[in-house]
Parts: sequence; structure tokens; C-alpha cells
Amino acid sequence: MTRTELMTRRADASQLQPRDAPARRLNVWAILRLAAVVGGALMMIAPFLIMVSTSLEPNTATLPNPPHFLPQGVTTSNYEEAWNGNDFAGYFFNSTYVSVLTTVAVVVISSLTAFAFARFDFPGKNFVFAVLLAGLMIPGIVVIVPQFVLAKSLGMLDSLDGLVFFYTAGQIAFTTFLLRAFFERVPRELDEAMTVDGAGIMRKFLVLYVPLARPALATAAVFSFLGSWDEYVWALTVISDASKRTLPLGIAAFQGEHGTAWGLVFAASTMAVLPVIAVYVAGQKHLISGITAGAVK
Repeated sequence: MTRTELMTRRADASQLQPRDAPARRLNVWAILRLAAVVGGALMMIAPFLIMVSTSLEPNTATLPNPPHFLPQGVTTSNYEEAWNGNDFAGYFFNSTYVSVLTTVAVVVISSLTAFAFARFDFPGKNFVFAVLLAGLMIPGIVVIVPQFVLAKSLGMLDSLDGLVFFYTAGQIAFTTFLLRAFFERVPRELDEAMTVDGAGIMRKFLVLYVPLARPALATAAVFSFLGSWDEYVWALTVISDASKRTLPLGIAAFQGEHGTAWGLVFAASTMAVLPVIAVYVAGQKHLISGITAGAVK
């Protein structure tokens, strides 16, 4: 090997080293990120696996220690007893009724409100929108007593329709904020073209904005349904009639004074979470695009 060839190879090696080092660092960071994601996923899925495993085990008067990720013997008796006992079917119907009506009301009202804020100019527009968003900054527990007084004065205690009313009122601010950001991204040229064609306001809304906003509307519907389905504190405050209990209240009723049948509780919880999973899976393809709709102008 000549001296010239040796120097050329050294030069080539020196040029490759700076490129290899960042690549190695990148691989290390990629592995660390993957490990963090996998670890987080395991931490999230572990309680669910324990719940399902315990619900399928016989003789679960006490929680197994350590908990089982796979059932030690399989039985469906806990599910049968949970469904047939304590009017679980009634609780399921109540939650479905409240969640579906709330979702429909929130999507309809919020979409119309967001459309008005996005496409019309009127005096005090920014102030009104700021007041609407200010409600998001107030924790719900802070206003629970005034809300209870209002519900009592309106005759909405022990009422499923009362739950729908207050759940809808509590969710409108966020969904309006979400949908407004999406409606503002619709090109004005499309709006003006429909005006030239003689389209009115409602026709523009139904024919142009609603189809384009399907990802955001689906996202709003998913958030509204999950928020109504899982809510516990307000329902506990205003519902005392056992026949009006929603699923969170009904599951809490499985805990007795002298002990808790954990197999029944976990079986009821597993059945209660199935609609949540179904709704999330159905709206998953729209969820990310709907959340990030207003992030890019």
C-alpha cells in the first residue's frame, strides 16, 4: 500500500466517524423512547388486565396478593351475578340514555355556537368567547353547591334529564373551542362561492361545514360520551333514587357494609368499560386529526 492510498483511507475514515456517532446517539435515544412508551403502555394496561383476570376467578371475596394478570381458574358466574343482581341492566340503560342524549345535545349546540364564533362578526364577540372559555378554568367541584341549589330550584334532582342538562352545560365550552378552531380553517372562498349560488346560512353550515368538520365532530362526540359515561361526583350529588343510578353509582353499590365481593365489582367494571372501548375504537381514526385541527393555520 502506497503512502498516498494510506492517507486517502485515513481521510475517508475520519469523514465517516462524525456521521456514525450521531447515528449511534440517535439509535440510543430511539431505544430509550421506545422503552418509555412500552413501559407506559404496560403501566396503563396492567390495571385492566388485573380487573379482567379477577372478574373471571371464582372465590374472589378478597383481592389476590400479588394480583394475577391471568385468571387462576375461569368462571362466568361473577358476570351473571353482576348482571342479574342490583339492577345492573337498569344502571346500564340509565348511563346509555344520559350519555347518548348528552352527546347529541353537546355536538349540535357546540357546532352551531362554534360556527357563529368562527364565521360571524358581532359586538363583544371576543369578550363573549373569553367568558365562555373562562368556565374551563374553574374546577367543577368548586361550583357543585351552587349547581345543586340550581338543580333543586329547577326540579332536576333524581332526574336523568337533569343529568343530561348539567352534563351538556358543562361540556359546551370545550367542544365549542375545539370546533371553532376547525371551522376557522375552512377557506373563505368556499363560503363565498356558496353565497354566490344563493345558499343561506343553514345550508352553508349543513352542506359545507359539517361534512368538512367530521373529524372534529367525531372527536367532540367521543369526549362528550366518555365524560358523561364516567362521571361520578355530580351524579352522586343529585341522584338518591336507586332506580335512577348510572353505572358509576351502581358499581359503587356493589360494595357492602361487611365486605366487598371484588369479583362482582370487577365483572361489573369490565362490562361498564366495554362501551367506552367500542366508542374509542370507532372514533379513533378521527380523534387525532380532530384534536390537532386548530394547531396549524
